[in-house]
Amino acid sequence: MATCTGLSCSIFPIPGNGTDPDEVPEEARLIDSWFLMSSPYPIATIVATYLYFVLKLGPQYMSFRKPYDLKYIMMAYNLFQVVYNAWLFQKVFHTQGAITYIVEHTCMPADKRENFFLRNELFQAAWYYFFSKLADLLDTIFFVLRKKQSHVSFLHVYHHSMMLVSTWAYLKYIRGEQAGLIGLINSGVHVAMYSYYFLAALGPAIQPYLWWKKYITKLQLAQFIFIICLFTCLTVFNCEMPRKLTYYIIANGFVFLYLFTQFYFRSYLNKKQHSS
Repeated sequence: MATCTGLSCSIFPIPGNGTDPDEVPEEARLIDSWFLMSSPYPIATIVATYLYFVLKLGPQYMSFRKPYDLKYIMMAYNLFQVVYNAWLFQKVFHTQGAITYIVEHTCMPADKRENFFLRNELFQAAWYYFFSKLADLLDTIFFVLRKKQSHVSFLHVYHHSMMLVSTWAYLKYIRGEQAGLIGLINSGVHVAMYSYYFLAALGPAIQPYLWWKKYITKLQLAQFIFIICLFTCLTVFNCEMPRKLTYYIIANGFVFLYLFTQFYFRSYLNKKQHSS
């Protein structure tokens, strides 16, 4: 059975750390057997390497070089993201009983032993979702290699880093029903977002048809408002969920909402005022 010590377990005293009386040992062992899930060290190394490259090594390497032409690589990457996130989105709907299970047990978790198969199906989907967050790191790397360092903002780096770490930690230590709707909605948002990126890369001829760019940001803002409202309700109704985790998600939701709102005003409203 997986055990857990240290700060992460003081924050998340839940399945897999030996303190939950309802823990299912087979569940913890199964997830620990999956790639990158047995230890926090690989994911910590990935995030540290990512931060070092996009903030220091990459800009230094590119300082005396011309931007790389990554048009076709990025088109393939964006198309992959559209297909992969669409597959994740539909996977939940095509897993029998998944939506009903998530909705009915978001506040009061079901008995883990009675829903072992369905829970494992959802955990597998969460593991695939984790890899989509890992792939998202390429967004920043492409910015660096194309010498668009101004795009490597605090919002961008913080968002990608925190989503990757939070997704991994949730699957490793929490494994509850509460985040199912978040992953589902986020995958849908990413389908729209990467569809735009793919179409934008096709060239000037397609630009007149991309008037809906700002609505993607509005969609992201709506997503964060939903998360804040959902987890606030879970707190108000005393749902069976670690309070520290709830506060962490709500706080992170407010941070993302603030940063994305700033981005929206800077990218759309301020430009509109200047142009008029």
